[in-house]
Amino acid sequence: MVKKTGRPAYLQIADDLREQIRGGSLPPGAPLPSTAQLAAHYDVSLSVVKMAVGILRNEGLLIGQQGKGVFVRESNGREDAPARDLASEITELRTAVAELSQRLARVEARLSEQSGS
Repeated sequence: MVKKTGRPAYLQIADDLREQIRGGSLPPGAPLPSTAQLAAHYDVSLSVVKMAVGILRNEGLLIGQQGKGVFVRESNGREDAPARDLASEITELRTAVAELSQRLARVEARLSEQSGS
């Protein structure tokens, strides 16, 4: 399910899970599938899934319960919304900076090749 777009797989997975949470297919209190199940579903390694889940935990969308699993966080009302929105915005900005850095590196490499010819 992860596409080869140049965007890291863990960010694609985090986006997909975030969309499922916000769309209601993963409602508050619902358990997230296991890391192994998610890895099989997205055809990625366990570490990639763990990174995606970590992002959503940092955003406050997921919460881990020792020995029980990871669950969609119950909403406490509007007080969580600004923190989640800010965390989402920071994640998006980091992704954009990483993508721009990669593009800049490719442009610099091409310029270097052209000036070396």
